[in-house]
Amino acid sequence: MNIRPLADRVVIKLVEAEEKTKSGILLTASAQEKPQVAEVVAVGPGKVNDDGTRTPIELKVGDKVIASKYSGTEVKVDGKEYTILCEKDILAIID
Repeated sequence: MNIRPLADRVVIKLVEAEEKTKSGILLTASAQEKPQVAEVVAVGPGKVNDDGTRTPIELKVGDKVIASKYSGTEVKVDGKEYTILCEKDILAIID
């Protein structure tokens, strides 16, 4: 099954959080920070403006991005977890 986002939405897959601190202390799942770095899996066609034109999304599949914490909707498809969010919730692209 594929996810095809609509309008200005983006599907991302979060990068796993660090399980160990720099000093070597192992963190439990509840102590780990929610990751903000993600990989773009799918992008929508863009937002339709009031005049009927479409504003394309600046992201492309495979981009590494930083997303707002706790934004979007988490979904599970074929046993994999994804987050669907609006393009405005993407803060930066990592080069």
